Amino acid sequence: MTIPQSLLAFTIAAGFLTITPGLDTALILRTAAVEGPRRAILAGVGVCCGCLLWGLAASVGLGALLAASQLAYTALRAVGACYLIFLGLKLLLRKGRQATGTGDAGPPSAFGAAVSASPLSWFVRGLLTNLLNPKVGVFYVTLLPQFIPPGVSLTSFSVLLACIHATEGIVWFSVLTLATRPLGRWLKRPRVVQTLDRATGTVLIGFGLALVFDREQ
Repeated sequence: MTIPQSLLAFTIAAGFLTITPGLDTALILRTAAVEGPRRAILAGVGVCCGCLLWGLAASVGLGALLAASQLAYTALRAVGACYLIFLGLKLLLRKGRQATGTGDAGPPSAFGAAVSASPLSWFVRGLLTNLLNPKVGVFYVTLLPQFIPPGVSLTSFSVLLACIHATEGIVWFSVLTLATRPLGRWLKRPRVVQTLDRATGTVLIGFGLALVFDREQ
């Protein structure tokens, strides 16, 4: 493939991957609906920065190490599973004044954090959700080489592809965030918030358990 062909093919493939419903979609939709667009975008930027780091890691061989080493994969899988299950349980256990935002800590925020928390916390949450998922690393190390044409710098072109994926992610997360705006008042009703918390918590725990019982590398 030529460079333009590689870029076009990867853009299409990454685009389909980006819009496929999954953990990131659940995270952004819940944050946008309950916490507001600013925090949702911060979480989305964190997710996309995770993609950039995975792309860089794959280009320098760390992704290949993850794909080849059962110990490294298992360790990252265990940490990622614990993190996702922890976040999911926090959402499932939120109720009453904490869930409706009428407590002393102010309105509800992502996964139980007070709205006064640093904006960096939402960015870090998105970043960790991405980085602690070993399947993302394996995806990058197996997919990126298929779109790298001969004669180009492996590291530079891998980072370029990761940037394309990250840009598509930001665009998609922005669309999801804007889609919640017309329903903003309804989405902040206590019962709706609790339903969103339970649904998102279930998704997070489901992904965490999937990592626990995953036997494929």
